[in-house]
Amino acid sequence: MFGDVMQNNWVQSAGDWKKAAGGKLVEGYFRGLSELGRRTPWADPDRHNVEIIPDISYAGSGLAAHTLDIYRPRDLTGPAPAVMYIHGGGFHILSKDTHWLMALIFARRGYVVFNINYRLAPRHRYPAAIEDACIAYEWIIRHAAEFGGDVSRMVLAGESAGGNLVTSLAVSACYRRPEEWARRVWETGVVPQAAAPACGLLQVSGIDRLIHPNKVSPFIADRLNEVMEGYLGEAMMRDGEALALADPLLVLERGERPHRPLPAFVAPCGDRDPLLDDSLRLERALRKLGVPVAAPVYRGEHHAFHALVWKKSARQCWRDQFDFLRRHVA
Repeated sequence: MFGDVMQNNWVQSAGDWKKAAGGKLVEGYFRGLSELGRRTPWADPDRHNVEIIPDISYAGSGLAAHTLDIYRPRDLTGPAPAVMYIHGGGFHILSKDTHWLMALIFARRGYVVFNINYRLAPRHRYPAAIEDACIAYEWIIRHAAEFGGDVSRMVLAGESAGGNLVTSLAVSACYRRPEEWARRVWETGVVPQAAAPACGLLQVSGIDRLIHPNKVSPFIADRLNEVMEGYLGEAMMRDGEALALADPLLVLERGERPHRPLPAFVAPCGDRDPLLDDSLRLERALRKLGVPVAAPVYRGEHHAFHALVWKKSARQCWRDQFDFLRRHVA
């Protein structure tokens, strides 16, 4: 018996080590890609006539996790649509600093961008990330005008885990929710005009739904389980309503009419992304609710491909998003 326990502990430890090593590999890849991109002449904000105001506290906690950067055009002559950008990384890696590119792309198109940090799992599990996003939303509503941002033309944008948080914010703005942090969003009275959750993980629980039908590799399966277990932890044992803002897709699939009209949604994704089904389910749910929505699918593309802006498909993805926003943001 003792030998069996030792063997089981060893197997569990080996599995934990493998997951941790895989997570570090992914983090290193994306951080390295971000840093490499920063060193190119194209990344210079002056080249795009963009000003960056870094590391503004939105919660007064003194934590780096509670800061945001503002990207805005230097030649603003009046209020511009505000974008709240939320980075991805499976809720446990990356930051606003690794996602400078997305903020720069929006700012060079005339938006005032608020690119936020939030507390990361597994040290800070659900609901820390969405709670922080709600607090940041409230701060942006109060202060955007000081930086030229117009919250009556608000856009929520993010990819992967950020797409989850973007969708949860939209739910919080349009449905009366019991969570204290969601009420903070509701009580601003501001509903975004558009939401852009790219390749979003829109339901964190029940991750097996993405693994087996898509026949994903063991490495990707480990990453998906790492996200679910790291973000939810013991919360996985709670009932569905307790996880509602970790699984905003399920909230929308109920078909309940929102108390305020939902924003228009654009949810791009690659057809080789294991998260594709979440975007397609989002499109179906929103159509049933009468919400303007587009979920363009890009052939041959993997997760977060739109960050690889040298690729033709990535540039097309950005053009499609901006065309959608032009139609739905006043």
